[in-house]
Amino acid sequence: MSRLNELRLIARVAQMYHIEGARQADIAKHLRISQATVSRILKKAVDEEIVRTTVVAPSGTYAELETAIRDRFGVSEAIVVECSEDRDGAIMARIGEAAAHFLEATLQPGEIIGVSSWSETILRMVDNIHPMKGGRAKHIVQTLGGMGDPTVQIHANQLTTRLARLTGAEAHLLSAPGVAQSREAKLVLLGDPYVRETMDLFGKITLAIVGIGAVEPSSMLARSGNVFSSRELADIAEAGGVGDISLRFFDADGALVKTPLDDRVIGMPLESLRGVDRVMALAGGQSKTKAIEGALRTGVIDLLITDKFTAARLVPDAAQNDPEGGLQREPV
Repeated sequence: MSRLNELRLIARVAQMYHIEGARQADIAKHLRISQATVSRILKKAVDEEIVRTTVVAPSGTYAELETAIRDRFGVSEAIVVECSEDRDGAIMARIGEAAAHFLEATLQPGEIIGVSSWSETILRMVDNIHPMKGGRAKHIVQTLGGMGDPTVQIHANQLTTRLARLTGAEAHLLSAPGVAQSREAKLVLLGDPYVRETMDLFGKITLAIVGIGAVEPSSMLARSGNVFSSRELADIAEAGGVGDISLRFFDADGALVKTPLDDRVIGMPLESLRGVDRVMALAGGQSKTKAIEGALRTGVIDLLITDKFTAARLVPDAAQNDPEGGLQREPV
């Protein structure tokens, strides 16, 4: 009976604390025991499974898909967003909203943020960020050459400068094309002191925000002119390339696809991204699924923000078990 009496006391203390909302000090006074004893009893309530913690995921969130992505690909965090349709425009909008909220909630004072400026999804993120009072970040660093077709370049430059203004940071533009005409032309451009000043900050970046591209470039990147020729892209595909992060290509297993084209890219290499404390990738869509899967296998990405349709393709087994995120459900 002594065991039963002990459990009864544990259950009563747990009831007062968790259900009735009583403070530990009030419970101690009421039961004529010490507050330290109350604390120990509450711990025992968990050990004895009298108190069990249940997390109920709100409707429109996809905890099982997020857990499956973390487990399968070894990333620290995954955010899977609700989306009404499996269409690029809708997906980019929803990912942008979620990324903006996450950045606002987690940005640390004095952060140095690297941003790949030719990403339409990152542009949607910036569109959704609210001005941060008092200034939060220190520098916003453009990590891929931002010069190109003037009608598109303005978006890349505004992305960097607007993010700097919203976070109270200083903008550092990479005043060079993303793809130089030749290796020799790249070396000349790297001799520019302003280009060098920005690239010297790559090693100090604490948070990198990147997009993930398929081998076929996005419309924004294609319009900018910072792309390789069709023949060069075909060579990358023949070498096993499935996607890129800032024009650095990788295969389905996440291994880098090294070609002479790397010598023409002016931007942050994947090897340098591995040294960044947090790398946040924003990507979704059917055409990018293989690229996202390969990117997750590079070991570079810490956090992926994607949509429920893409997540279900990445981890189909988990999708079948998730009543909210399964492929079997028609878009609403």
